[in-house]
Amino acid sequence: MAQTKTTLVTDPSPNELRDPFVRQELKRASVWLGLIGAIALVVLLVQPLLIILAGIVFAALLDGGVRLLGKVLPIGRGWRLLIVVLLVVAFLLGTFYLTGVQVSQQVMQLRSTLEVQANRVTGFLSAQGLMPGASDVNGIVKQALGSVGRVTSWVGTAIGAITSLFMMLVLGLFLAMEPNLYERGLQWLVPSDARPEFARTTQRMGETLRKLLAGRLLGMAFEGVFTGLVLAIGGVPMAMLLGIIAGILAFIPNLGAIITGVLMVAVGFSGGTHTGLWAIATYVVVQTIDGYVVVPMVAKRTVDLPPALTLGTQIMASALFGILGLALADPMTAMVKTALKCRAERESEAIDADAQTSESNSLR
Repeated sequence: MAQTKTTLVTDPSPNELRDPFVRQELKRASVWLGLIGAIALVVLLVQPLLIILAGIVFAALLDGGVRLLGKVLPIGRGWRLLIVVLLVVAFLLGTFYLTGVQVSQQVMQLRSTLEVQANRVTGFLSAQGLMPGASDVNGIVKQALGSVGRVTSWVGTAIGAITSLFMMLVLGLFLAMEPNLYERGLQWLVPSDARPEFARTTQRMGETLRKLLAGRLLGMAFEGVFTGLVLAIGGVPMAMLLGIIAGILAFIPNLGAIITGVLMVAVGFSGGTHTGLWAIATYVVVQTIDGYVVVPMVAKRTVDLPPALTLGTQIMASALFGILGLALADPMTAMVKTALKCRAERESEAIDADAQTSESNSLR
C-alpha cells in the first residue's frame, strides 16, 4: 500500500506568540483589559484614594508653611517642619482648651435651634400649600442625607471619621518630611522620555496647590474671625460657634457660603427680629468684602478658578464621594486644570518649534 506524503503547514498557528499579528492583537487586548481593570480598581479603592489625596493636600499645606518659614529662619527643613507642626498642634489644643466647653454647649443648642426653625419654615410652607405633609423636617433631612454620599457613608461614622483623619495626618506628615523622595519615586514609574515633562507638571501642580491652600487659609481666617466678632456685637446667639463654622466652611467656596448664610439667619431669627436682621446684614457684609476684596486680592497671587466650574465640581464630587469629595473638589479641580494647562503649553511649544523649523527650511 503506497504511503501518502504528508504536507507540513509552515504558516504560524493562531496561538503562536511569535506571530507578529498575534502579538499585536495580544498587546491591544492587554491594553483594553488593563484599562478596564484600572477603572474597576479605582472604583473599588475610591475611599483610600481620597484619603491619599487628602494626605497630599495636608502635606502641601505643611510644605507651604515650611517654605514660608524658610524665608525668615535659615535652618534645616526638618527643624522648620517641626516648628510648623508644633505651632499647628499648639493652636488646635489652645483653641479647644479655651472654647471647648462653650462650643460643645453651643453645638447642642444649635441643633435644637435649627430643628425648631426648620419646623417653623416647613409648617409655614405646609399652611400655604407649598409643602403638603412636611410638618416634621426629620423625614426630609433623612431623605436628603441618604441621597448624598452613598459611596462614603462609612466616613460619617465616628470611628471611620477619626481613623480617616488620623491616616490623612500621618500620610501628610510623612510626605512633607521628604517630598523629593516620593517625587523621584513617581518619576521612576514614568517612561524615561516623559520624565522631564512629568517633573515640570508635578512641580507646577505643587505650586498651584500651595497657593490655593494659602488663599483658602486667608479666607477662612477672615470669615471666621470677622463673622464671630460682628455676630457677638449684634447679640446673635452662638456667635463663637457660628464664627468657627463660617471659618471652616470657607474652605469650600460657594456651597460653604450658602450653608453659613442659612445657619446664621436661622440662629439669628431664633433670638428675635432684630438679631435676625443683624445676622442677615453680617452675612451680606462679610460675603461682599470677601467676594470683592479678599478673593480678588488672593486670586491675583493664587489660583483663579471660575465659580461655575468650582460649583459644578463640588456638586458632582459631593454626590459621588460624599463630604470628603466635597472638601477635596477644589484641590482636584486646580490640579487637573494645571495639568491640562501644562499639556497645552507643551503642545503649543511643539507647534511653534515645527513652524520655525519649516520656516527655516523654506528660507534655505
